[in-house]
Amino acid sequence: MDSRKQLLESAQIAEQAELYEDMVKIMKELVQVACDSGEVLSKDERNLLSVAYKNAVGSRRSAWRAISAVEERQEGSVVELAKKYKVKIAEELRTFCNDVMNIIEKLIDVVEHPTDESKLSEVDKAELFVFYVKMKGDYYRYLAEVNEGKDRDTVVSSSGEAYKKALERAKDKLVPTHPIRLGLALNYSVFHYEILNSPKEACELAKTVRHCDCLVWCADVHFVCVLYCEVTYLQELCNTRSSIFVIVF
Repeated sequence: MDSRKQLLESAQIAEQAELYEDMVKIMKELVQVACDSGEVLSKDERNLLSVAYKNAVGSRRSAWRAISAVEERQEGSVVELAKKYKVKIAEELRTFCNDVMNIIEKLIDVVEHPTDESKLSEVDKAELFVFYVKMKGDYYRYLAEVNEGKDRDTVVSSSGEAYKKALERAKDKLVPTHPIRLGLALNYSVFHYEILNSPKEACELAKTVRHCDCLVWCADVHFVCVLYCEVTYLQELCNTRSSIFVIVF
């Protein structure tokens, strides 16, 4: 087994090469090494884990939407082929989502029961907890996009519970301008808008991010990339002339 440092460097190379499925395999191994030692992931490690799965799942989400559009526009045998592709894509997406959520459970357990309590302050523990539970909310939300019937109801409920739990801890321990708290509020608002079809609640949540009229200064490039993707939703949700500007320095 490679050392944790070697695995980190391998994941960084895979990211630069945009080999996200390779990156997923590497990060799974890195997480196992860390968990076996009872150690939490560093900021770089957890960001790489997030990037790996977000891109692996993201390509399937994009494919699902593209095939759904084909299914709606076409007729006859093309529709049947589209349906077959959707089944395949949905299964791959579910595999990645369930995989990362199993990993998240292990990481949350390490955060809640670290081998050396002195290594983590209350704020550090809260930051890690919110980061991982937010991820759970996100991946349950992605499952809700492809599941139907009772299966969809189940993951929608799980997503909402995860976001709510993360937000409660964030409000208690993290400052309002903390990047992870901001990202959580944005993603939770998207959940209300897209999954629950509740634009009013979505807008109210979005407005908690500095009332949708602010400058967000952040040196964390990974966060900014995610935040930038969600800003378009916010602008639609709030239906306002004020804008959010994301500035990296």
